[in-house]
Amino acid sequence: MVANNPTWGVPRIHGELLKLGIEVSQTTVAKYAAGRKPPSQGWKTFLKNHSHEIVSVDFFTVPTITCQILYVFLMAENSTRRIVHFNVTAHPTMEWTSRQLVEAFPWNTAPTYILRDRDSIYGRVFTAMVEAMGIEDMPTAPRSPWQNPYIERLIGTARRDCLDHLIVLNERHLHRVLAEYVAYYNESRTHLGLEKECPVPRAVEPPELGPIEKSQVLGGLHHRYFREAA
Repeated sequence: MVANNPTWGVPRIHGELLKLGIEVSQTTVAKYAAGRKPPSQGWKTFLKNHSHEIVSVDFFTVPTITCQILYVFLMAENSTRRIVHFNVTAHPTMEWTSRQLVEAFPWNTAPTYILRDRDSIYGRVFTAMVEAMGIEDMPTAPRSPWQNPYIERLIGTARRDCLDHLIVLNERHLHRVLAEYVAYYNESRTHLGLEKECPVPRAVEPPELGPIEKSQVLGGLHHRYFREAA
């Protein structure tokens, strides 16, 4: 019992034994359980245990047809993989980045934790906004993208699903493309990590609803499938 439950103290184990009909003194239990410190929570365990409270954020770059570099800021819930906010800019600043928090989480909807890397763009203005909104700032270790795996995977998915297949004309064009992709990603794209559910749960449409129809996404790069009621 001690080995299986490292966070249980002596009284907890003693009480459990009594409920199992084992009459033993707490002093005897202490010989086996006292002084054992529970193992510290690893980073992967933290991500798993608190996924419903964490929003991950990150930037990635996209070149345009004229070789201008645009910056995309993404925010996603770890538990559902839902993209809660994105925006595009050619000139990211601390002030611009901090405004994204307010736009993403109005009316006391902020998460418990913000998971981010240590890019200098998250300066004092951003961290002050995080604190003012009651969010706990969780920067990853330097040069450790594996510590923010959900957003890193999302960026790779966005590139493979969308951005690798088109040429971006300008900031407005990129924003329009990503808006369409984000809607598809959240509402239609299934995920293995969600047991083949969508970030925004999608109802099963049984055959009796009618024949299968489809609509194009991003000019036919992807499709949505649905049943058209007769």
